Amino acid sequence: MKSINLLKYTSKIGAGMLLLTTVGCTNLDEQLFDRITSDNFLQTREDVTRDFLRAFEHSYWSIQGGSTFMLQENSSDEIMTPNRQGDWFDGGQFQRVHYHTWTPNDGFTADPWNALYGGVTLATNSLEDLQGIKDPSKFEMTQAELDGMISELRTLRAWLNIRLLDFYRNIVIVTKVKGETTGGSQVTPQEAFAYIESELKESLPKLPTVQSLGANAVGRWTQGGAVSLLVRLYLNSKVYTGTDRFADCAKLCQEMIDGKYGTYSLESRWDAPFDYNNATSKETVFGFPGSFGLTHWQYDGGMYFWMLPNLAPSYFGFTDFGNANPKYAMQPGLDVDGKEYPHALGKPFVKFQKYPDDVRLKKYKNLGNSKREGMFLHGYLTYTNSAGKPDTVRGFKGPYALYFRDQVGKFLDAKPGTPIADKVSNMNNADNNSGIFPVKYPFYPSDDLNKIASAYAEIRFAEIYYSLAECKYRAGDKAGAAVLLNAVRKRNYPTGSPSLYKADGTQLTDQEMIDEWGREFLVEGRRRTDMIRWGVFNKGTWWDKTADADNHTEIFPIGQTVLNSSPQLKQNPGY
Repeated sequence: MKSINLLKYTSKIGAGMLLLTTVGCTNLDEQLFDRITSDNFLQTREDVTRDFLRAFEHSYWSIQGGSTFMLQENSSDEIMTPNRQGDWFDGGQFQRVHYHTWTPNDGFTADPWNALYGGVTLATNSLEDLQGIKDPSKFEMTQAELDGMISELRTLRAWLNIRLLDFYRNIVIVTKVKGETTGGSQVTPQEAFAYIESELKESLPKLPTVQSLGANAVGRWTQGGAVSLLVRLYLNSKVYTGTDRFADCAKLCQEMIDGKYGTYSLESRWDAPFDYNNATSKETVFGFPGSFGLTHWQYDGGMYFWMLPNLAPSYFGFTDFGNANPKYAMQPGLDVDGKEYPHALGKPFVKFQKYPDDVRLKKYKNLGNSKREGMFLHGYLTYTNSAGKPDTVRGFKGPYALYFRDQVGKFLDAKPGTPIADKVSNMNNADNNSGIFPVKYPFYPSDDLNKIASAYAEIRFAEIYYSLAECKYRAGDKAGAAVLLNAVRKRNYPTGSPSLYKADGTQLTDQEMIDEWGREFLVEGRRRTDMIRWGVFNKGTWWDKTADADNHTEIFPIGQTVLNSSPQLKQNPGY
């Protein structure tokens, strides 16, 4: 069996789609213009491979494209995009996300629908092509290889559909696109759940394992990846369908840990799952391959590069992308006078500081030879400027050195600890000193051969441990939950640290579980989903955010532009 290297094909996929467009546009036979089949489009094994992989490229983009990352994080108690002296006000859209006051007329309510259905459409189009192949030997392929590709595309489409279900609940199931001129009707969340579940279960036996793919496993859906999607589905089943499936979730998690669907293991360093060589990490259950010269969506503007203050690239020594633009920062835990806020939710940096020997609390610093320490940018950031002189990161709103703090306000050039007269701390009153910036994926210097080389780890083996821990906790087995959480957490603390949970699990409460999900999966695009599952997304209070009037904001409205183009769709309740 020939193995497919997804990264190798990244730059070729666009050419495949150009070929698709060219065939459609230049053939004057109306029937063929309407419908491209495997008989006229797919001529070689390379054609089949490009067709198979086209939806993967778009899906990689969708982790941050279509406002998906922004909505998952900014609507939660974790990340903010405040008005920084006129920057990032953007018509108040980020404030509406923060306050849960969005409407169908906000463009970002249509963006995820369009982005994710773009992937569903591409995957379905390719599925129809591949399912139309009657003789795979014509393409130097076995039936097993073809079946594996079909199963991977069904799994990829299931991942996209899970996210649509999570965002909107009342979605359309797309199983055919060729020759279709109208969109379908919505199904109930229960029907969508059942369809996604069946797609994954039916695909599972014909998927490869991570071991069978070897070095080319990154970017490919395996049995472990499909089971992990079922874990996500079952973990959130009560939210999606009203039916508790925690027992099913726990069973699959344990089978994953036991190696039934491939051999995975946890890394011994907290940063290893995100490092330049994480494509081959045994903790990466599913990831999209990244490369400085090709594709690196998580490092682009919609995600981690906009999670940096203006001149942070100078601090890193990474100048290939120019200066940063601080769109995202962590919500504050302290008011402008340094007093901790009383609410239980939010305060993400304070939640890390609860365990002060956490090695992630160190200031991010590149150590040379593709190594770094720390996960946060805080305090002053000093570096050597282009003139060879010591300098400090500054903003674009004044010449003063910036001091990044776990607070939001108009600090301007005030030294740390100096009281300021303006006591207002809200989404509309921030400056460039406001907030701590997380750096989860490394920004190695421009002369480092491994700069911007990390794969995006969409599913980490740690998620299986945390999902099983939650199931055990909910079932009353706090000791079992503590063991699982500590299996991951121990890499965040020195050997013998008192920060590990006690063996009996007595430290675990609902709030501690919510907090620990937030610590381990900070800025991994899932916080909103986790908060909804724990029942605090609408009822909770955090910085500059009071409880919602009701629960209708657990799902987003279908954007008005989508409804205008698809009149058969019905708006979600409450909008």
